[in-house]
This record gives sequence, structure tokens and C-alpha cells, in this order.
Amino acid sequence: MASTPEYLEYVLDLLAGVPEVSSRKMMGEYLLYASGRLFGGVYDDRFLVKDTGASRAVLSAEEVPYEGASPMLLVDVEDAEAVSAMVVAMLPELPEPKRRRR
Repeated sequence: MASTPEYLEYVLDLLAGVPEVSSRKMMGEYLLYASGRLFGGVYDDRFLVKDTGASRAVLSAEEVPYEGASPMLLVDVEDAEAVSAMVVAMLPELPEPKRRRR
């Protein structure tokens, strides 16, 4: 089941305090980036983030976004400030975006 644009808008509202948030549609789902770093996504109308020290400190429920993928953490917090603070804390733990050659 593909994610709905309405749920993506809800998630983006939660992330209003995160700098440079963007989304990219990928096969009916949405990948989420902050400052160019992939930190999570919306899969089947579930907001999932990568498992890092900062996200593990706030979240515990693991979910698999799609068959064959590594488990991610389910964001079940509806406090926009807490979610934004968690994502900002995750950014230094995530790899730098790869530069594309032209």
C-alpha cells in the first residue's frame, strides 16, 4: 500500500523545526532528508527513522519498512518539538551525502 500525500504533510508538519527538510517520492513511498542527509521515510503511512543512538534514546518500536529492508524505528511521538529535536540530534550520526559526478 502506498503512502498518502496527506500523511506526508502531517509528518512534514511534525518536522517543522528541522532545518532543510525535504522529501522525495520513491515507488509510492517518501524518503526524508534533512540538510541533504537521509534520516527516514514514510512507508505505508508509517513514519520511520534510521536506528541511531539519538533515535534509539527516544524510540524503541522497530518496524521493517518493506520486505528485505533493515529494521527502522517507528515514530510514535506526536510532539513536534520532541520529534524535531530527535532528528536534529541524529544528523551528526548519519553519513554525509554522496556527491554525484557529472
